[in-house]
Amino acid sequence: MKKIKLLIVDDEKDYLVLTELNLKNTGKYEVRTLSESKDTIFQAREFMPDVILLDLVMPELHGFDACYLLKQDPVTAKIPVIIVSALHKDSDKRKAFELGAAEFLYKPVPLDEFILKINQVMGLK
Repeated sequence: MKKIKLLIVDDEKDYLVLTELNLKNTGKYEVRTLSESKDTIFQAREFMPDVILLDLVMPELHGFDACYLLKQDPVTAKIPVIIVSALHKDSDKRKAFELGAAEFLYKPVPLDEFILKINQVMGLK
């Protein structure tokens, strides 16, 4: 069975490592991580993930800006983006959807919820 390719972009290294390990340990995912958001577009074009998990608040390139750029690029426009944020603001959630995000989750995200949302945005059961 082909593994689902995930690109996880988050500047919190501990969160990044934990999320990567948890998802890889399911045996269903090929995971690439990125701790510097400025490289998001390049890495997405190179890796061509099935889904991108994108932190909202990052120092170099804000998650909203990264999502916008991903959706404007013809190569990456169709890749579902799940924005993840520690900030619980409804206005952020609305803006994420306006920019083309497929889903918006609040940290901390339980593993089963990540798996459910990844499957949903890919149209899987």
